[in-house]
Amino acid sequence: MNLRLKRIRELARYTVTVTKEQGILAMLRRAAGFVKRRFFGKKARYLPAKAVLEQQRKQTQTGWSGDTISILTPLYNTPENFLREFLDSFAGQTAPGGQLCLADASDAEHTYVAKIVQEYQAKGVNIAYTKIENAGISANTNAAAKLATGTYLALADHDDILAPHAIYTMQMYINKLREEGKSPDFLYSDEALFSKSIQRPTVGHFKPDYAPDYLLCCNYICHLAVFRRDLFEQIGGERPECDGSQDHDLFLRLLEKTGTAYHVPQVLYYWRVHAASTSGGVEAKPYVAVAAKKALADHLTRIGAEGEVTDGIFPSTYRVLWKIQGDPKVSILIPNKDHIDDLEKCLSSLYQRTEYKNFEVIVIENNSTEQSTFDYYETAKQKYANLQVVYYKGGFNFSAINNFGRKAAAGEYLLLLNNDVEIPAGSEQWLTELVRQCARPDGAAVCGAMLYYADDTIQHAGIVTGLGGYAGHSHKYHKKGGSGYMFRLATVQDFSAVTGACLLVRSDVYDQMNGLDEAFTVAFNDVDFCLRVRDAGYRIVWTPYAELIHHESKSRGLDEKDAAKAKRFAGEQQRLYQVHTREGILNDPYYNPSLTKDREDFSESADLRNLKNPVI
Repeated sequence: MNLRLKRIRELARYTVTVTKEQGILAMLRRAAGFVKRRFFGKKARYLPAKAVLEQQRKQTQTGWSGDTISILTPLYNTPENFLREFLDSFAGQTAPGGQLCLADASDAEHTYVAKIVQEYQAKGVNIAYTKIENAGISANTNAAAKLATGTYLALADHDDILAPHAIYTMQMYINKLREEGKSPDFLYSDEALFSKSIQRPTVGHFKPDYAPDYLLCCNYICHLAVFRRDLFEQIGGERPECDGSQDHDLFLRLLEKTGTAYHVPQVLYYWRVHAASTSGGVEAKPYVAVAAKKALADHLTRIGAEGEVTDGIFPSTYRVLWKIQGDPKVSILIPNKDHIDDLEKCLSSLYQRTEYKNFEVIVIENNSTEQSTFDYYETAKQKYANLQVVYYKGGFNFSAINNFGRKAAAGEYLLLLNNDVEIPAGSEQWLTELVRQCARPDGAAVCGAMLYYADDTIQHAGIVTGLGGYAGHSHKYHKKGGSGYMFRLATVQDFSAVTGACLLVRSDVYDQMNGLDEAFTVAFNDVDFCLRVRDAGYRIVWTPYAELIHHESKSRGLDEKDAAKAKRFAGEQQRLYQVHTREGILNDPYYNPSLTKDREDFSESADLRNLKNPVI
């Protein structure tokens, strides 16, 4: 099917679903937002409405109890227009409780920097200033920290701009977390890039909630990060030996103390793109990669983890080659009904192109009707070592079939694998990669792989719940070889779910969850299973380094023309809501609310009401 036509049909189905569940007005609002965003400009689209900002100012004029946040900014020969825009953004905050700490290392030819700062101090702007010798970004930041009096610190570059509600929003989230009985030690927000004016941002960086595996591959946290000053002092501030990736290093060391960071889904920072900035690409600062790998390697040493830090697929991304603990056995469960050509292609590639050798294969026979299938099983058992066939009796139920196969499995890990998956040449480490993400101290409980269609477009790169109202595959139909949104096609990262077409899981966790829920006979059994694993406190990760081909038809629909199958599918959709709640499905912690739920391409949502009128 033509890809554009397929997208149109998927969008039409989603339109019908939203109309049925939320009414025609909700659907019209979404459509109007889409048209407005696509065709009528994007001015100030990440900023709250002017009335909201004014309300914040009024609210904070009397009786405001927000913690003071000291913003650390080293200055070095800052262009006058950049400096004034930065200082204006601090002076124009909607809430009090901000302190700007400036450590000025500018040379003798840039004395105007100090004069401009003094000008703002004379206007009553709360700025602490010191003149220093240039000792590098970390040392200069630490010098700024010595001026700080706030309970919290934040980092800002001298050529960037703070959103007008940055301090207010962080103060409100800190108060909210305390009310919920949580420790607001470390928070971070979304950000946007701009070149001339924050009224015309070029792109937003809409981040997931805290994602530890993702953070090991790239510094997705970046700006605006806010953390307790006493923690910063405890760990000794920023480390000069990691200059170039000093913030990534700092965040890792803070997280060793806090255990987590809280995501604030608001654009509170505007990162200026110009020739010398890291936002324009790390090619401008090639030492960044060296510093980042040191920061990551030192982090692994401090936490006692064994792994080698290497370069990632793209600049400014990294990879940890974890040491596998022991030699765990993997039981590969492959349901099959006839289709022996597919099965043979799967098995042949598996045995020829799998570097990791400690595995067994359990083919789960599911009501085949062709005698040739049973003849093939006998041949396969002779041809392939450690292969057995078990015979499931009963109507088709993907969950029940895999649960039945699990009874025959002896491995410490189970790999659910579709019979139409093929391991391509060059992917011999696919199973090694899946196992290394789990078989290590504090490893994930579940790991999924990169699956391509036969035409080298993406079939699966992790599952995002809420897409299309229920669940969808990250970057589906994207061409092979891209980095994806914020490197999310090129980094090991945390997801709420991965597809059961290729899913590695610890056997004990599978048993703890009582396997797949057999009430999900065909659809969403993998989503439900992963959500239960996630909610039990385990991590689910996806890796781009295990690449397989899934020969599922690209034009395969949802059987909407078959009334019985359509009814079953609708029932399983509703069960997903019943088990995990509608809000639980629509609000995936690893998918930002400012990204669209209408498509699987991580594009910006047409509905940014959470930014225009934020509810904290």
